[in-house]
Amino acid sequence: MRELFLKPAERLPEKKFLVGGAQYPEDFPWNKNVWFVRHVPPPEHPAFYCSSRATLNVTRAAMASVGYCPSGRLFEAAACETPIISDWWEGLDEFFCPDRELLVAKSSDDVVAALARSTEELREIGNRARERVMSSHTAAHRSQELLRLVEVMG
Repeated sequence: MRELFLKPAERLPEKKFLVGGAQYPEDFPWNKNVWFVRHVPPPEHPAFYCSSRATLNVTRAAMASVGYCPSGRLFEAAACETPIISDWWEGLDEFFCPDRELLVAKSSDDVVAALARSTEELREIGNRARERVMSSHTAAHRSQELLRLVEVMG
């Protein structure tokens, strides 16, 4: 979180950064340009994502160590056409095409470079991510996949 969120916020003091979630301690090192919302109820997730020029996904260590275990946040943000900047974890490229449907950040430099892209470029990335979600990652797709696996397992 420090490398991919706080450092870019420090380097881009003219930008506003918003973080939402209940897992941040009171003594978290917030900056003047970082805004915090403790909890965003699920019905408000689309508005939260759509309020951003881009959203950052930092995968929890337990999920990243397993790989192939994307957070639902990725699909929610993509469905909202919000450009995603994500840390890397094994299998990410099975769900989204890096540099086409989302941007991968391994350092604060990567995040700063992603945010320096034009609005049009980011919009196109968000558009392609939404297309990918709608063509491959909806609940209907998952239920069809489950039924197929049950049939194969017999």
